[in-house]
Amino acid sequence: MLLVFDIGNSNIVLGTYEGKKLVRHWRISTDRQKTGDEYGMLMNALFSYHGIKMKDIHAIIISSVVPPLTVPMMKMCERYFKLRPLIVGPGVKTGIRLRYENPREIGADRIVNVVGAHDQYGGPLIVIDIGTATTFDVVAENGDFLGGVIAPGLSSSADALFQRAAKLPRIELVTPKRIISRNTVSGMQAGIIFGYVGQIDAIVRRIKQEMDVEKSEDIKVVATGGYATMISKESQTIDHIDHFLTLTGLRVLYERNI
Repeated sequence: MLLVFDIGNSNIVLGTYEGKKLVRHWRISTDRQKTGDEYGMLMNALFSYHGIKMKDIHAIIISSVVPPLTVPMMKMCERYFKLRPLIVGPGVKTGIRLRYENPREIGADRIVNVVGAHDQYGGPLIVIDIGTATTFDVVAENGDFLGGVIAPGLSSSADALFQRAAKLPRIELVTPKRIISRNTVSGMQAGIIFGYVGQIDAIVRRIKQEMDVEKSEDIKVVATGGYATMISKESQTIDHIDHFLTLTGLRVLYERNI
């Protein structure tokens, strides 16, 4: 089996593949203080619960946007799986051209999402990853990465409001029934969520206007990330939700590099 890791700022998403089939997947909190041994014990517990043996893993690929965790995770793989993982970064064959002024600036997660989305849906398309930051990645019909947009994430915006306004509470991010609110919590939820939906739809429309595509409806919009389902219910521009897009991209990248 192939083991794939997506190390994000808030969560680590991982899964095991047999061929193209995703067998198991997990989401755990990103903890920069954990050592490789602690992650090794956590992996052993997750595998044991589902009856998977560490020796069943024949290869590992890691995408990370948290540099302090990359080395500990590499050491964990080498010690507990006896495997040297493939790290998504410079030198990895992506199969696409990165039309960016400095390709080294592109987060590994964005490259993985582009590869996975084009493999699953073809192009042209826009990939929206709604995480700690929200990224919009633009993909040409042939799979080339054309650039994109980076915006604050939904939870980051909510935290900023709580931290900077003394009388505003920390709230749960759920969609209110109406936008005209009669209490502070609902008012904050409406402002954050509906404002965020408006931002996403406005950015998508502007991207479509700039893309060299004859019909804008031919441009597919794919969303992933923890808040993708909630936002897509209110959005007018999102066509598909794919919670395992990053894992798919990691599998495809591994296949292109063996």
